[in-house]
Amino acid sequence: MLNLASLLEDSARRHPDRDAVVLGDTRLDYKSVNAAANQVANLLASRGIRPGDKVALSCPNVPQFPIIYYGILKAGAVVVPLNILFKGREVAYHLADSEARAYLCFEGSEALPTGSAGWDGFRQVSACEHFFLITASIGANTPIEGAEIFAASLAGQPPVFESAATESTDTAVILYTSGTTGKPKGAELSHANLVLNAMTCNRMFGATVSEHERHLLALPLFHTFGSTVQMNAGFSAAATLVLLPRFDARQAVGLLQEEDITFFARVPTMYWALLGALSDDIDVDRIARHMRIAVSGGASLPVEITKRFRDRFHVRILEGYGLSETSPVAMFARPERDTRPGSIGIPVWGVEAKLIDEDWNTVDGYGEEKVGEIAIRGHNVMKGYYNRPEATAEVMKDGWFRTGDLARRDEDGHYYIVDRARRLQRVPA
Repeated sequence: MLNLASLLEDSARRHPDRDAVVLGDTRLDYKSVNAAANQVANLLASRGIRPGDKVALSCPNVPQFPIIYYGILKAGAVVVPLNILFKGREVAYHLADSEARAYLCFEGSEALPTGSAGWDGFRQVSACEHFFLITASIGANTPIEGAEIFAASLAGQPPVFESAATESTDTAVILYTSGTTGKPKGAELSHANLVLNAMTCNRMFGATVSEHERHLLALPLFHTFGSTVQMNAGFSAAATLVLLPRFDARQAVGLLQEEDITFFARVPTMYWALLGALSDDIDVDRIARHMRIAVSGGASLPVEITKRFRDRFHVRILEGYGLSETSPVAMFARPERDTRPGSIGIPVWGVEAKLIDEDWNTVDGYGEEKVGEIAIRGHNVMKGYYNRPEATAEVMKDGWFRTGDLARRDEDGHYYIVDRARRLQRVPA
């Protein structure tokens, strides 16, 4: 058996008093996060949620996200993370398509009414039986008539729960693709997919429990980059996650300094903004002393950003590549290797890659003219698209997943993205 929630449980046993999540003045240690996740599991079980049931979650980077995420997993249910920007009709589509039986939704704000949109979508899907509104503060009154307050429902639930004995191949999370052509599809990721991807990240970056990594987490947790590379990998190494619900470059720089951040993950646009926010009152030397790892994904990183960042913080940004369907990490630059500008790196541990043509034939050789579509095989490849066998068959064959990204390789095996295959036209996760 294997349950993704064991990443939290193991760290709670080994380092119960270490800060797990930090948001402003709120600091929750591992034993508190684990106990709260147990309460979530008990709440779901009391409402009839059973192993294999789908539970949707709309939540920004606040402590409730990891608590609910791991609570769903402890109950043996499947997490369906939803984008907090979704409108009511989009929420309804994802609830219906995933066959969710319960939905936990953050209240949001006047500028971003996530709760109202979530309630609207929930009411359109009769098969989704339970709606819990996550309020920003405990004891808050709901602005949505008829909605059940999550905190009030959680109160009184036991802080002890025996996690479901899920199999390694059971689905843990369903992540939806962008759906730039046609409707979004849910990639089914197993407990083994996500546990091994988290462990691979820690192996690659040298993260250990004894080192006490401190992550600044501004990437959205409902997205695969943030949830795997930082939350799952971080929790498995008993790291402290300093949460930033909305990216603000000035605030991010302040947290890098105040919280002695060691692990920093961003998309390229965030790196530009961060470098532009370094004013005279920022102790850049202090930030540089503590920062150990900086990673980037989602788009190609301009060489100028890499150079400027290394000049200021003495850390090389490592670029990686992956998609929702690959858990997500499939390739990464290696800390011990020379920088290859524009490269997405080489396959990570336990993962194979090759270039193929439209008919799945391997494209051999290296260089500018040897371009093919990246295909991936390994422990990170999804089980398939939920309830879409035909769509799954289009992209998977003999364990290989075709990504829709066109690339070339150099003679040392480093990959370089050159275009998107017109056949798919999807945006990588």
